[in-house]
Amino acid sequence: MAEVLVIVLVAVLCAGALYTTSAARVIRQYERGVVLRLGRLRDDVRLPGLTLVVPGLDRLRKVNMQIVTMPVPAQDGITRDNVTVRVDAVIYFKVVDPTSAVIAVEDYRFAVSQMAQTSLRSIIGKSDLDDLLSNREKLNQGLEVMIDSPAVSWGVQIDRVEIKDVSLPETMKRSMARQAEADRERRARVINADAELQASKKLAQAAGEMSAQPAALQLRLLQTVVAVAAEKNSTLVLPFPVELLRFLERAQQPAAETGHGEPDAPPAPTVPADLLGPAAPPAPPTPSTAPAPARNTPSVPSAPSDADAPTGPAVPSSSEQPFAHH
Repeated sequence: MAEVLVIVLVAVLCAGALYTTSAARVIRQYERGVVLRLGRLRDDVRLPGLTLVVPGLDRLRKVNMQIVTMPVPAQDGITRDNVTVRVDAVIYFKVVDPTSAVIAVEDYRFAVSQMAQTSLRSIIGKSDLDDLLSNREKLNQGLEVMIDSPAVSWGVQIDRVEIKDVSLPETMKRSMARQAEADRERRARVINADAELQASKKLAQAAGEMSAQPAALQLRLLQTVVAVAAEKNSTLVLPFPVELLRFLERAQQPAAETGHGEPDAPPAPTVPADLLGPAAPPAPPTPSTAPAPARNTPSVPSAPSDADAPTGPAVPSSSEQPFAHH
């Protein structure tokens, strides 16, 4: 009889151990348990630790409460300014209601992924290219609101949505590169012009100071010569006054004008134009006396002019008398 009791006790202990083994469940710290008994939801949510379920009647669903990082596949779309882009993103979410995550949706991860893709395509069509490139914070907030609205009923909370990369066509990249290069060149020219303006003002002030003291210009000239000679150059640069070149140029102009006259006449001495007074009007040309044509009639010699007559009384000779009688 005692042996039978021992056998029964051992059998009960084995059955209890087997039941405990099959009914015991371990829930981790970052998980919560949802129990369905005969397909019906139990009200209590199992907390982390060791918990027991009825084998064959209860079904335990463990829900991860950690933040999930899910990449959103790249989506092709056309922006509001008709530019084709390819945008991908990443979404961070977590489960706040394990019961809704199990009951309200079949697979909350897949549902969140599909909602993120459709919302990303929608936000691309509503935005400009400049907004996608420079105003991503606003787009991230709008994308988060669009995904979080239906996810609340699934027991899921969207923590953050970030747009990772915006891929542009090669032609658009080249156009933007040319635009940026032109903008940088414009800024460089403006800076250079501003520098020239400031330098010209400083040079004008320096010229005013040097004009008050002529010796300062000579000292500056000597400093320039010393600076050039300090470089161990074999060529020494000496400045030449521009006023002297202008004086020589003005002196050569009268000589060039007199060179078109008589070739046999010696050149007249040149005098600088600034030293001469106002030029006198040219004298009218004197008429030249041409010889009279020869005729058969005896020619009558012309009377001497007043310029050829001597100062004293002139006595005509016998040959100069017009009519002589023999």
